[in-house]
Amino acid sequence: MERESLMKRLNRKWFMNKALEYVVLTVATLIMVVGIHVFKFPNHFSFGGVTGIAVVVSAVTPLSAGTVNFVLNMALLVLGFMFLGRGFGEKTVYVSILMSVGLSVLEKVWPMNQPLTNEPMLELLFAIALPSFSSAILFNIGASGGGTDIIAMIMKKYSRMDNIGTTLFLVDLVITVSACLVFDVKTGLFSFTGLLVKSLMIDGVIENINLCKYFTIICDHPEPICRYIHEEMKRSATIYEGIGTYERKKKYIILTVLKRGQAVELRNFIKVHEPEAFMMITNSSEIIGKGFRGVN
Repeated sequence: MERESLMKRLNRKWFMNKALEYVVLTVATLIMVVGIHVFKFPNHFSFGGVTGIAVVVSAVTPLSAGTVNFVLNMALLVLGFMFLGRGFGEKTVYVSILMSVGLSVLEKVWPMNQPLTNEPMLELLFAIALPSFSSAILFNIGASGGGTDIIAMIMKKYSRMDNIGTTLFLVDLVITVSACLVFDVKTGLFSFTGLLVKSLMIDGVIENINLCKYFTIICDHPEPICRYIHEEMKRSATIYEGIGTYERKKKYIILTVLKRGQAVELRNFIKVHEPEAFMMITNSSEIIGKGFRGVN
């Protein structure tokens, strides 16, 4: 009976986590869809990837950018299933389909025949920021927007190329350069700027999402601090002994990692209850272990 109850709780927890994960996937994908449809397509910005190809192809064919994007994404999904198998990434499949359908729907209900404003630099910022922010969230939970990422997965599996990222960047660069030829130099330069800034912004957002505070606390009385970490913050800590070289006195060193909000609370607690303590607080965006990120 207890075993069945435990299994039900575990199944319920798994379902809730899965549901929350797909809510995040949906919101992030819709943010990307809005950024692409409202700011990228009308201005003919081409940063590479499937949407970049769609912008260029739509300019030289009667097809709309949304239609080209849908066709290319579906074709790449078929290639993914052919070369990577059915389990090549359910999240990637979900995001890719949702993004393609979302762009096609927006194209029908909210056609963008011209830019939203007459400020191309402002629109470039939003065309970079919204999809980059969305991509960072997707990458952080193990998903992607599909498209050229599927090509990267296939290349990784069937080739011995060491730096697939560089290859994809070169592909994106060719697409961006083509914007200069199809449109004009101004559009091409805007697109090239977007290509450079996009990758930097994605890395920055991912780092900030995962940012934690690593504490090294040197003190005389570790018990109150550790009790606060355990009971109030539901975290753990490690203690070891050391000797201060100046006074040659025995000291205790506490190591712990906390989220940013918790870090402020612990810092304030130590200042009040252990004012003689010495604290070193370091930023870290890669904490892997129980309570943080699992090892995949």
